[in-house]
Amino acid sequence: MTGSDKTNTSNAAADGFRDTVFLPKTSFPMRGNLPTREPQLLARWQELDLDGKILAQSENRPLFVLHDGPPYANGNLHIGHALNKILKDVINRSHRMTGYAVHYVPGWDCHGLPIEWKVEEEYRKAKRDKDSIPVLQFRGECRAWAAKWLDVQMGEFQRLGVQGEWAHRYSTMDYSSESAIVGEIGKFLLNGALYRGLRPVMWSPVEKTALAEAEIEYHDHKSTTIYVAFPIITDPTSAGALRDVSAVIWTTTPWTIPANRAIAYNPEITYVVLRADETAADAAIAPGMKLLVAERLVEQVCRDCGILEHHILYTMPGSALNGAIAAHPLRGQGYEFNVPLLAAEYVTDDAGTGLVHIAPSHGEDDFAVGKANGIEIPELIADDGRYVERVPLFAGTHVFKAADPVCAALSETMTKAVENDSAPNGLLARGELVHSYPHSWRSRKPIIYRATPQWFIRMDGENRIREKALQALGDVTFVPAQARNRLTSMVADRPDWCISRQRAWGVPIAVFVNKQTGEVLRDAAVMDRIVEAFRVDGADAWYDSDPSRFLGNEYNAADFEQVFDVVDVWFESGSTHSFVLNQPGLRFPADLYLEGSDQHRGWFQSSLLESVGTRGVAPYKTLVTNGFVLDEQGRKMSKSLGNVIAPQDVNDSLGADILRLWVMNSDTNDDLRIGKEILKQQGELYRRLRNTLRWLLGALDGYTDAEAVPYEELPELEKWVLHRLTEFDAMMRQAVETHEWVGVYPALHGFCTTDLSAFYFDVRKDAIYCDAPDSLRRRAARTVLDVLHRCLATWLAPVLVFTADDAWTARFGKDSSVHLESFPVVPEEWNDPELGDRWTTLRAVRRIITTEIETARRSGQIGSSLQAAIELPVYEDKVSLFDGVDWADLAIVSQAEFSIIPEEAPQPENGTSVPCGVPVVSVADGEKCVRCWKVLPEVGQNAAYPTLCVRCADVVASGLACSSATGH
Repeated sequence: MTGSDKTNTSNAAADGFRDTVFLPKTSFPMRGNLPTREPQLLARWQELDLDGKILAQSENRPLFVLHDGPPYANGNLHIGHALNKILKDVINRSHRMTGYAVHYVPGWDCHGLPIEWKVEEEYRKAKRDKDSIPVLQFRGECRAWAAKWLDVQMGEFQRLGVQGEWAHRYSTMDYSSESAIVGEIGKFLLNGALYRGLRPVMWSPVEKTALAEAEIEYHDHKSTTIYVAFPIITDPTSAGALRDVSAVIWTTTPWTIPANRAIAYNPEITYVVLRADETAADAAIAPGMKLLVAERLVEQVCRDCGILEHHILYTMPGSALNGAIAAHPLRGQGYEFNVPLLAAEYVTDDAGTGLVHIAPSHGEDDFAVGKANGIEIPELIADDGRYVERVPLFAGTHVFKAADPVCAALSETMTKAVENDSAPNGLLARGELVHSYPHSWRSRKPIIYRATPQWFIRMDGENRIREKALQALGDVTFVPAQARNRLTSMVADRPDWCISRQRAWGVPIAVFVNKQTGEVLRDAAVMDRIVEAFRVDGADAWYDSDPSRFLGNEYNAADFEQVFDVVDVWFESGSTHSFVLNQPGLRFPADLYLEGSDQHRGWFQSSLLESVGTRGVAPYKTLVTNGFVLDEQGRKMSKSLGNVIAPQDVNDSLGADILRLWVMNSDTNDDLRIGKEILKQQGELYRRLRNTLRWLLGALDGYTDAEAVPYEELPELEKWVLHRLTEFDAMMRQAVETHEWVGVYPALHGFCTTDLSAFYFDVRKDAIYCDAPDSLRRRAARTVLDVLHRCLATWLAPVLVFTADDAWTARFGKDSSVHLESFPVVPEEWNDPELGDRWTTLRAVRRIITTEIETARRSGQIGSSLQAAIELPVYEDKVSLFDGVDWADLAIVSQAEFSIIPEEAPQPENGTSVPCGVPVVSVADGEKCVRCWKVLPEVGQNAAYPTLCVRCADVVASGLACSSATGH
């Protein structure tokens, strides 16, 4: 028979035994086809009433409460929304699967400027004047806009696989919510913490409203800088050191010069009086003029003001300036008031002049200095950012266009001072500075600090809200831990909480002020009537009801001013605990709040202050923060850059499970990156996880509990796999309890690819495919595969919500769902650290062997590893390590032998000793079994099956194989 004939005969024989091999069989497809499959699963879950079954299952379980921070109902979801909701969903699902009852109530923020802005945009497109629209009509259009996008976003969250009690969602514009929010305002009113006061707040001239810190973002902005001389008219020094001297200030806000009312100095700084001896040709100052500046800043001031040569006339401590008074540089033109020099410790000599221009209406520090010294707090700027009519020289000018006219007026006074040979007075120098400046996050326009009458919640005083809030934070767990410092420092340093906004769409600060006394009405009965009216008719009741509905018969409505400012949306969202956590199945305080790291200045803080101010405790036990999402180059996402990744696009192209896997494979404690290449990588990781599940399902085809092998009878390799499962079980349960998930799913992926697919599955394929169904080795392997499938499907279920359910129903039927399962209880006896250490060493030896096999394969000595035989030299003192191990199976070769090295294994200075020498690889003796492909001398011993090894011949002969193969 020719060689060709032999080959053909061999192939024919192999084909004849193909049906006797127990190859994997499963309905779980290789390709997920997630964009199509996921919506089908959502529909199936609805048909199953999966949410209802989950709810019924939760009876009598301990509660876990994650309170949802409400996103704005304003446009489609962005990738940050997806990140946050997926994290919440993973945490909720994993708690449910470890025995908790979880009632997740999703919510929406439906009031406020972002929604007003969108409605106003529609007005602008239609060339409609917003101010001509009746307020109730405008509020109605805002409500409709928010309702539309709430429904859109709800559908988008559900498409991401987020499970929640969607039929019971909350929104801040529900009548019941508006009633609860105004009730919370009433609590601050009645406990005395709410007051109306005049102080600077961040103000948007575009939106014509005060803004919260959380509504601010910083962008580069070009500002005009000016040095201005204020002539000193009262000299408190005994030597007359300040006679004919001018104090010099430097500022980046020329528009605040009309509001200047004082100059601040630091008593601890050293100041000098310098005389300009020589000046540049274009300098505003003339030789002989004298200036007061900080000693450390003399050179900088001279350089910027064109002073080429100077002489120091006097040096003095800042304390010597006590009692000095200057004149405003525009005196004689409507600015006739004195400008006192006042001590302030915050003044430094790091930059500027060491003297700070104080405009009490336009800065927190300025306001504090003015208030402490009884200085007038002028209101000079209108809502739209223009100077009011009573401002001399500049009435009607917008503050952001005021630099030129202000500088012109100051230049004119300086010119007159030079002509009159008097003390310098006015503009010394002008420049430009590009610096980070606050902008409204909605309009992207710069904002100003502006003193206006606003409603505040007092942080200190009798209620001690700040002190109590800081104490409450001591009992809160932070993840990551370093976030504690950020929130505590913000609470410690913040001013009183400005809660009023000059807008229309929101919950009004429903209070009355006595017109004669200016006192706010603090009456519990009035507040109760307001709360009830809002419960029945919503907050619109404040706009369309006669005041007597609220005031009752006890008060005359004509005596009171009805306040129509609306409350800060951060107050609204900060009070959601009051009307969400009191529902059945929930509790106060919540176990967890989880939002982006920007919420330390937003929702985390407002919720804390609101809850402490009304209940004395924090509304949460733990705070978890996630980072922001950037593109693959670490840039912020922007339509102009074309780098926006929309969750809807990922769902349609790759599937939501890929997006969910990206979240859990990322370090969510830090900023995350996403892009096409990163998602492609996640798709590859997903493919490996899916293949692991698919192989498990295929290898478990036909498995029943009757096959199960007791733990004590399992081979050591199977016990090692179960030991590894105990380690992952502990990791999963620790993550559930601590909310620290970073690294968990990458580790689980590594287990699937490295420990299972590349090792355990590879080693046990021969037993699964070729052993008799009743063999102990095959039964033991399938016993462990059953456990692996149950563990992996449930552990992956919180993340791969669609894929894991498909992998469950492919085995247990369409009426089942992995989302009704719990994480398996892993017996403690499976945990065997010594066994784990032993197999760490054995796998290290295996890697040495496979490296040598690969070398032999590349050289052409062998083809596949089953054509190889190995001889493994083992050090005498390590022989026991190899007991009970079938190295032919473990190395996937046909034959394996040991030889003894008659000495102890060397002990390297660093690392673990290697228990063996270099393996010797040779071509295995014997013939290839056409069924299992092993090369063995025993092939052909059974005359009935001349092409099979003994094992395979016995299996075929036993009749347990397919009937089509018998007779060969």
